[in-house]
Amino acid sequence: MTPRKQERGAALLTVLLLVAVMAVLSASALEKLRLSTKVAANSVAIDQARAYAMAAEAIAMTRIGDLVEADPVKTTLAGDWNGRTTQLPVPGGLASMTVLDGGNCFNLNSVVSGDPAKGYQRRPGGVTQFEALMIAIGIPSDNAAQIAGALADWIDTDTVPGPMGAEDDVYQNRDTPYRTANNLVADPSELRAVAGVTPEIYERLRPWVCALPDSDLSPINVNTLAPEQAPLFLMLIPDQITLERARQILSERPAEGFSSTNAFWNLLTLDSQGTPGETQSQVKLRTRWFTLDVTVELGGADMHERALIDAQRNPVTLASRQWGEIE
Repeated sequence: MTPRKQERGAALLTVLLLVAVMAVLSASALEKLRLSTKVAANSVAIDQARAYAMAAEAIAMTRIGDLVEADPVKTTLAGDWNGRTTQLPVPGGLASMTVLDGGNCFNLNSVVSGDPAKGYQRRPGGVTQFEALMIAIGIPSDNAAQIAGALADWIDTDTVPGPMGAEDDVYQNRDTPYRTANNLVADPSELRAVAGVTPEIYERLRPWVCALPDSDLSPINVNTLAPEQAPLFLMLIPDQITLERARQILSERPAEGFSSTNAFWNLLTLDSQGTPGETQSQVKLRTRWFTLDVTVELGGADMHERALIDAQRNPVTLASRQWGEIE
């Protein structure tokens, strides 16, 4: 091969290599452009979905306000609002919202009493109720006692372990050390960090517990509590009533709801004797806390929101909100 032909061959090879490199660079640039465009589109869709979710909040609070104003004395299931999902068509997608009685659950923070200024102390009544609820839903009594005691120590502001409790020394000896919160639980998922709570126990407990923003005993509304939620009733007087009897009482509730708490307690006759006054006042006819679940599907993006609404104030107000997957 002559030198001239060798030069032409080398030049051709160089051109082919340059073309190949440019093709790779172009493909990479186009892929980055595609991803950037997709990310930008998703960001716009998520922002829009969030705006629709907040609009659903406003609709829900208006409806809750109307529900409360319709009967300021009691909240009943009239209107089939509890747990019903409402579809809200939105441009380019769909939003849905579900309103629930947010007080018919065990308030994890009720195992203590007190306030941020003076600190939190173990509340034996709340601990006993939590233990009774766990036993009622099938958690062994030994585990129930340990978890209830450990939760009280998780929240209280002292460092002295209570009965069946667990303070910092228990958690600092773990593979990944951490300390107790010494404050109210902000979300039920925090329960997974408490001593004795296994993934299986947490999965069983999750539908029954909540984290209300105060340490009040769980405000159980007997006018909205469903028969299948009877363990929440049983936990109030665990030694005085059976689960079957609790279901029966809720099943026989008047269609218009109980007119007074005395009318409710009178159904228990001898069963209610000796019930502490604090427990009797824990039973409510009117719902204060409502839970709102919102899902927005828009442009291939799914937005989930859970909000806690306080109906004790006028007008009703948003107490808390969180975005992400709803447990």
